Amino acid sequence: MSGRVRRRFWVKCILACLSGGLAVVTLVWHNWIELLFGVEPDGGDGSFEWAVVVFLLLVTVVFSALARIEWQRGRSQPESA
Repeated sequence: MSGRVRRRFWVKCILACLSGGLAVVTLVWHNWIELLFGVEPDGGDGSFEWAVVVFLLLVTVVFSALARIEWQRGRSQPESA
């Protein structure tokens, strides 16, 4: 690697991993939101959980793309000693 990636890359990468992980948790364990917050925003039909999954997957894609841009930017810049 010719350049060094900035801290922004790592922040975006961690946020992408967290949002992707929460999406997987929501797919596997549907009622964690109700248990954590004590409310059922969708009345128990599961539509809120699906909306959360879709939103988290979109967030994951956006942060992954932004991290990729940072990675490429870091690789194109020469190292400063």
